[in-house]
Amino acid sequence: MTDASTLRQQMRAARRRLSPREREAATALFTEHVARSRPFRHARAVAFYLPNDGEMDLRPLMQLAWRAGKQCFLPVVGMPWEHRLWFMPWEPGVPLSPNRFGIPEPPLQRHIRWYRAFTLDLALVPLVAFDPHGNRLGMGGGYYDRSFAYLRHRRRWRHPCLMGAAYGFQEVAGLPTRPWDVPLDAVATEDGVRVFDR
Repeated sequence: MTDASTLRQQMRAARRRLSPREREAATALFTEHVARSRPFRHARAVAFYLPNDGEMDLRPLMQLAWRAGKQCFLPVVGMPWEHRLWFMPWEPGVPLSPNRFGIPEPPLQRHIRWYRAFTLDLALVPLVAFDPHGNRLGMGGGYYDRSFAYLRHRRRWRHPCLMGAAYGFQEVAGLPTRPWDVPLDAVATEDGVRVFDR
């Protein structure tokens, strides 16, 4: 089994090698599959992310969700000592500014309510690799695992549904798991949406 650091390098390089045409075609199929999926159709509050480093582009899906009347959110990196995510409302035209990792996000503003993870119905999460059991390899910062850590201990009212967003080639045969890893409930690629049995 390839170690996590090497696998991250390989998958990130593969994402970057995609041509604009390949990326656009994959995004269109991905958007269509997610839009038809039960988790998305039944969700009222949905968290997205903005693509970085070749990640699957969720912006067309965000626009679709907004037009459908869903509440849309983007993750915001909290204070340096928090190592977790908050979620801020998003709508077309909301100003964005780069966070300390260079990723655009809505600015944290005191007069706008900040949302915690459990208030969401569906969260689309980025990943570097995933396996057939719903295990996810992220970038290594642990932000998503910390933010959704409470889901490891819940058997009922598991909110939100965690859906990984990826390209089909990011699937691997197996990933090592650690006690703090939070598995996915589903994963979406240009090939379709797969729901894992929890």
